[in-house]
Parts: sequence; C-alpha cells; structure tokens
Amino acid sequence: MSSLGAIMASEIAETPKVFTAIFDNKASFNAVKDVLVEEKIQSVLILARGTSDNAAHYLKYLIETQIGLPVGLTSPSSVTVYGAELKYSNTLVIAISQSGQSPDLVKFATAARQASAYVIAMTNDENSPLATIAHNHFSLLAGPELAVAATKSYNAQLLVSYLLVATWTGKQVDGEQIITEAARIVGTKDLVTAAVEACSREKEVVILGRGFAYPNAREAALKIQETCKISVQGLSSADYLHGPISALTPQTQVFIVAPAHLPATSITEATVKIRKTSSRIFWIGNGGTPEGEDIILAGSNCDDEIASTIVDAIVLQRFALEFAVASGFDPDAPVGLSKVTLTN
Repeated sequence: MSSLGAIMASEIAETPKVFTAIFDNKASFNAVKDVLVEEKIQSVLILARGTSDNAAHYLKYLIETQIGLPVGLTSPSSVTVYGAELKYSNTLVIAISQSGQSPDLVKFATAARQASAYVIAMTNDENSPLATIAHNHFSLLAGPELAVAATKSYNAQLLVSYLLVATWTGKQVDGEQIITEAARIVGTKDLVTAAVEACSREKEVVILGRGFAYPNAREAALKIQETCKISVQGLSSADYLHGPISALTPQTQVFIVAPAHLPATSITEATVKIRKTSSRIFWIGNGGTPEGEDIILAGSNCDDEIASTIVDAIVLQRFALEFAVASGFDPDAPVGLSKVTLTN
C-alpha cells in the first residue's frame, strides 16, 4: 500500500478506540445536567471554525430537535473585527475546536463569559485557552492528531455533542452499537473503492445532505477540497434547489449523504430533479433511494438517524483519503495548510 495518507488512514482507524474512551468518560457529562434549568437558558450560540463548524451544525440540529431551544451559529468577526458587544441574557455559548487555540474563538468566548453567558467548550486539549475560559470543558479524548485533515477529532465532536444533548434530555444512547458499527466501517476493505474508481477530478462534484446529513455533506466537501485540491460544493439539498441546481450538467457528480433512517421525503424532490439531468449519483449511507447504476458507499446500521450520522462520517473520510491517494496526493500534508489555523 502507498505510504501516501498513512497517517490519515491510521487516525480514521482509531475512531472506535476514541469512541470507547468517550463512552468510558460518559459520567463527566452529568456536570452540566442541570445547566439548562439553573441558568434559565433560553437560547444557544455555537462558536466554531472549519471542520468544527460542521460539527456545530450537527449540534444545532440536535439541540433544536431534541431540546427545542433556538440555536445560532456565531460570526466571531462581529466581535474580533468589528468590536461588537453582544448581549447574552440567558444564553449558553458552546465553543467547539480541535486545538482550542484559535485567537478569534478565544476572544469571542472570553467576551461571552464576561457578559454573563454560560460557556461550554469541547476541545482536544484540556489545557487549551478555550478549555480554560469555559465553565465546563469536555475533552474529545482523540489523542494526538497529526494529519492536517481532521478525522477522528471530528468524529469525536459529533459523539460528544450527542452525549451532551442526551444528558440534558435523559435519552439512553447505545454505545456498544455505535462502537461496533464504527469498527465495522473502519474494517471494511473495499468500502469506497467503486466510488473512487468512478469519480473524476476533472468533473464537477456536488455533495448534498439535509437535516442531520447536512453537516456531513459540508464536511465531505471540505475533506475532498483539503486533500484532493479540487473545488467541491457541500450544500443542503433544499438550498440546492434554490439556484445552484441551474449549474447541474450531465457530467456533474452528485453525492447524496443519506444516513440510515433519514426521512426519505427530505431528499425526494432534489433527487427527482437531479435525475432529469445527471445519472452520476453516489449515495453515502444506507438511507438513500438508489436506482440503476447509482454507486453506494454503504454506511452504518445504527438504530436511528442521529447515531448513523456519527458513524457515517468515517465513510466520507475514507473516500476523501482514498480519492486523494488515487489522484497522487498526500492527504497527510496538503500544500498550503497547517494543522492549527490561527485566525484573529
């Protein structure tokens, strides 16, 4: 096997071990069990950049659908560039960051805490500035991540988000199933081979998802851009119908993220319209409606859409890894990128 992508491959393969560590540490979530009530939380803001921002979209869907609180995704520049002094009455701020070091996130979180927001942080470094600022910090327990493209830390962010919300709602999470399915996906040898062979770097790639699948669509697009040096769109399948679909051609390669138990009606309209122009359709996950020569990147068989989304992140990561290697790139160290991006 080529040494290209060896680090990224090994880190993706560590995901089941990371998940096990997080479930072993599940009791730590009890520290915030009563925060919503005690702090009289009425709204939530999530603070993140890059891959972590995609995990933030997943957490947004979780909180809105499971708890019923409105969630906003912050614009750090409103504070760091424009000096806005935001009002945080009865607001929970959740900061998500692999490193916990980005200056703009640190400055925003600091200002939020000083203005009486309750701050929770998720990072992979318990001694990071973000972890120190927060009232509560939850470690991703992913261990050192050396490849530039984040994989196991993103998967950890999804799972920590799930357990955080499950703690608030009292929902029981089947950890054994999630870990077992993650191990199966990691160990399936030819999981993405057909898709890698069928996909071309020379033709447009669009990745669509809706609901809980949308964050993974965004993350798939980002991973392919980072590792394969091509421009990829990651969009909501609903948003795609509001203009971008006009650029669809018979050569466009459309990936649809469809975790098991995805409400089929959520993607029906987009799929029907896409098929009228392009037959080059790839499905990521087991919740799609494949036809004819569609290519399937099989996903997890977890009991619900929320858990399936977490495990299916491994599928999109393996595709980005193997597509990059097949294209002659080293996804461990993409040109022009660094592991920690320090934006002000």
